[in-house]
Amino acid sequence: MTSNNMTDPTPNDGRVESAENAIEMKEVEGKSQGQIVRSRFFRHKGAMSGLIVMAFIFVLALTSIGFPVFTDSWYISGWWPYGPNETNPIVNAGGAPTLTMPWSPEGFAIGPHPFGQDEIGHDIFARVMRGVQTSLLVMVVVGLVSTAVGVLVGALSGFFRGWADTALMRMTDLVITVPTIVIGAVLGKLFGGADPLPLAIALGAVTWTGLARLVRGDFLSLREREFVDAARVAGASNSRIIFKHILPNAIGVIIVSTTLLMSSAILLETALSYLGFGITPPNVSLGQLINQYQSSFNTRPWLFWWPGLFIIAIALCVNFIGDGLRDAFDPRQRRIPSARKMARAAARGEAEVQAHAS
Repeated sequence: MTSNNMTDPTPNDGRVESAENAIEMKEVEGKSQGQIVRSRFFRHKGAMSGLIVMAFIFVLALTSIGFPVFTDSWYISGWWPYGPNETNPIVNAGGAPTLTMPWSPEGFAIGPHPFGQDEIGHDIFARVMRGVQTSLLVMVVVGLVSTAVGVLVGALSGFFRGWADTALMRMTDLVITVPTIVIGAVLGKLFGGADPLPLAIALGAVTWTGLARLVRGDFLSLREREFVDAARVAGASNSRIIFKHILPNAIGVIIVSTTLLMSSAILLETALSYLGFGITPPNVSLGQLINQYQSSFNTRPWLFWWPGLFIIAIALCVNFIGDGLRDAFDPRQRRIPSARKMARAAARGEAEVQAHAS
């Protein structure tokens, strides 16, 4: 009796695994690697939700108050009537938001200042949208700079090894030993101010260390593969092997790490601006808004709600997108099929066995 209970699950487990493999093979049949990655990414509910919310925030921030193109002299106007540094008459007592919900006695209404106003009449919606623009700019620039430096350092270190690996990794260790917030504070004082672009470039130049280590580890493994030996025999140069053969095989790790870098870049810029080492007036950032209105926390809390909400929303969206990309690029991540698909696969397998038996 005991032996039967111990041996019975084995064939069931085998049938379940065979059904899962059959479903997986059916879903990727006839598809290229890029199509498989896109299909897995689009099936990830968290990633798609984050992508939709991020796209909404991006479009809202750009179209509402407008944005400069290259220089402030060429400015594309938005549909929102107020600017981030424009003072207006205070509508509600204390600058309270004019936005009311459907369940309130007044009914649903947006009003002229839905996010409220500060003590001198600034429209908080316009200032939050400018802060979102600044955060998105910093996020993208830090991601690009960090990725470029990290991939270059990691690729050279992992491919050439020897003295190049030692020198590059000791330089990486030197950067890692100093806390990022300390380096960011120094760079914020030197390159911060009214223009967020120099600050974003400076932050990107010191946040690449984690990506460099991951790329180095991938290159140390990939350089020993047969396709690299075949490329060497065919006469390919080192640069061609690195960028044409090995780098495409490490692109999954790079993309996932870049999304996480971009998420941490938003929080780093927010922390620096809150401490006074980042973006300074007349420009606006979300961290600067929280720092500027911290004395009004008890009397006018709406001044904190909206910057904090958008900081959390952007960081979460980027993290969800990164999780989706990780699951899409990692072949070991397998989606659990539904019971209906499992039953269909099992029935199809049994039919094939009976057909072969007959």
